[in-house]
Amino acid sequence: MDILGISAFYHDSAAAIIRDGELIAAAQEERFSRVKHDARFPLEAIKFCLQESGTTIDQLEAIVFYDKPLLKFERILETYYAFAPKGVASFVSGMPVWLKEKLFLKNLIRDQLKQIQSFRKKDFKLLFSNHHLSHAASAFYLSAFDEAAVLTIDGVGEWSTASIWKGRGSDLIPIKTLNFPHSLGLLYAAFTYWLGFKVNSGEYKVMGLAPYGNSKRERVQKFVQIIKEKLIKIYPDGSLWLNQNFFTYSTKLRMVDDSKWSDLFGIARRKPDSALEPVHCDLALAIQMVTEEVVIKMAREAKRLTGASKICLAGGVALNGVANGKLLELKDFEDVFIQPASGDAGGAPGAALAVYHQYFGKERLVNKGSPDGMQGTLLGPEFSDLETQKQLRKYNVHWEEFKDFGELSRITAEKIQAGEVVGWFQGKMEFGPRALGNRSILGNPADPEMQQRLNLKIKKRESFRPFAPSVLESDAMQYFNCPVKAPYMLLITQVSEEIKIPLPDGFDQLSWQEKLHSKRSKLPAVTHVDYSARLQTVSDKINPRYWTLINHLKQLTEVGVVVNTSFNVRGEPIVCSPEDAYKCFMTTDMDYLVIGNLLLDKQKQGPFLKAATEDARGKITLSEKQIGESSLVITAGFIGLWFLYKKDWFLITGFSLAVLSLISNAFARILGTIWMWIAHQLGRVMPKLILGVFYFLFLTPLALIQRVFRKENMDLFPDEERISLWKDVEKQVEKEDFEKLW
Repeated sequence: MDILGISAFYHDSAAAIIRDGELIAAAQEERFSRVKHDARFPLEAIKFCLQESGTTIDQLEAIVFYDKPLLKFERILETYYAFAPKGVASFVSGMPVWLKEKLFLKNLIRDQLKQIQSFRKKDFKLLFSNHHLSHAASAFYLSAFDEAAVLTIDGVGEWSTASIWKGRGSDLIPIKTLNFPHSLGLLYAAFTYWLGFKVNSGEYKVMGLAPYGNSKRERVQKFVQIIKEKLIKIYPDGSLWLNQNFFTYSTKLRMVDDSKWSDLFGIARRKPDSALEPVHCDLALAIQMVTEEVVIKMAREAKRLTGASKICLAGGVALNGVANGKLLELKDFEDVFIQPASGDAGGAPGAALAVYHQYFGKERLVNKGSPDGMQGTLLGPEFSDLETQKQLRKYNVHWEEFKDFGELSRITAEKIQAGEVVGWFQGKMEFGPRALGNRSILGNPADPEMQQRLNLKIKKRESFRPFAPSVLESDAMQYFNCPVKAPYMLLITQVSEEIKIPLPDGFDQLSWQEKLHSKRSKLPAVTHVDYSARLQTVSDKINPRYWTLINHLKQLTEVGVVVNTSFNVRGEPIVCSPEDAYKCFMTTDMDYLVIGNLLLDKQKQGPFLKAATEDARGKITLSEKQIGESSLVITAGFIGLWFLYKKDWFLITGFSLAVLSLISNAFARILGTIWMWIAHQLGRVMPKLILGVFYFLFLTPLALIQRVFRKENMDLFPDEERISLWKDVEKQVEKEDFEKLW
């Protein structure tokens, strides 16, 4: 039984196929389109999944979308209603796409699928999962646990921003939900915005910036106090209330009220790419501390409600490796599984699995001998050496081919030991935000200059950001305080005492730049300023080629660790194809590139010439023609005015007749262009004008009347008697729910 799962239209669209309950292929659209966080319908990802599984749309048992559009639309309408008249700008800009497309998602999906391949079925099963059910299913059903608590935390799905579930066998039972607008994910996103990073993609930068803050500094404690007393209220069970007087994500096109936040924290919003000051580091640390507190309280509430000794995590907040590491340290749970693709991309396999077990009622078989069902995230496209050579030949690439991979990995290890930076491209592409040894850039962790070189000359990103270590699974405890396997780079732990180097006196008072250049351990390139590391343990069973390389490095250096960062530069997705890898290699300061059994030396490559992707001559010719026509009309006009000024009527008459015959067509085209522009603007303005009138004359009066009597269901008002914001889930998931869009 093959089921296709799809996530799309928000960010990180993706597709996945499961066969008889096993995940066999998954990919994000951004890897094919080369548009980072691409939210469009995942046409190329679906094509790959169908090809990889050897199936067609007609052969699929069902196609499942990862959330319910009408339920989300209900939340959006109720939000506008609750906050009227504040949300008029957001209302008139957001409603047209709903009225034109998203309310007719079934038709939209069918039309998109027709672009991939024709299909006979007129009524194939097109089903819809709940957003947080998709997250929960992606974590529990792909874990190796027969029973577990499941906690999902993100920005917002349809209504839920967090949820607690009990997983047992094939059952996934919802217990509690926290609803919009109260959201830990949106709180963290608000600080991401305030610190000058991009929402929905820059949150991990805030996490990386936080250790540069000084927890002993009074300002940090003051920031924490402001957050907990002014912005939010945290309840003992981890639920939280957000004071909407300070946030604007419900009503406007930005996250917060800038003037109120400036008054609250005493600093203006940092402009993107402007200098980072100590106050920004301290604010990042403050929100990270609050986030960790909430995550731990939520997890403990999940344990209390379910009685489970193990926990599964999913949703965007589950990518916060520091919070995950703190949860592991507390030892409240025997084991923790975090979905590697915890963001919206993971909703694709989650939706398919939810339907497989809860719609079709298929039994779940837990393979206790396997670490989990994610296949090491190695679920994407792979390329043979012949395919690789075919892609590279058009660039006149020089390579050396090895028949013996062992020899290639030994030579590569020698390059890394010598301080060279190597692009490493092997086998199937990873699914999710992390590169785990198949689409990676590698370096020597003992090189004190490696972090700066990778950040500034290769990744071309902020210098404060740390790099992750990949370590042989058997050697992990020798270098890191991590008693469990961590194959997905989702746990941040401390480095071991054996490799720590004492920090200089007054380290806490140093600037973040000075902290960055202070040597902290024997593996400085992978040790953050607080002695932490975002760890990946490598198994020879899951990724034998990557394990072989690191093992060769261990034989040379006696250290089975390598620096691992994703194979991309700032602003671009991780590379997918050999061609992508070669382009990235040639436009950065990488020294060597290994693709399969091929070794490329930068010094032996000719000048890099980008292949032409489109012929722009037509556009240029058209532009020149339009400019010429416009110039002709303007010039003729000035000459005519000169003759008029001279009052030479004979010349005026002759000139007018001559020019009119020359420019009539051009003039008509110009007038036509002007009219089309006016019509286009009217076409854009009229729907917004109608929506604006509807918002002010209908929604706003009703909302204001309701607000006078404090009747609303979004818990907008503070309530001292309230002890929790978790809502009981009154209805369990039933088969027919998947057939509804709400």
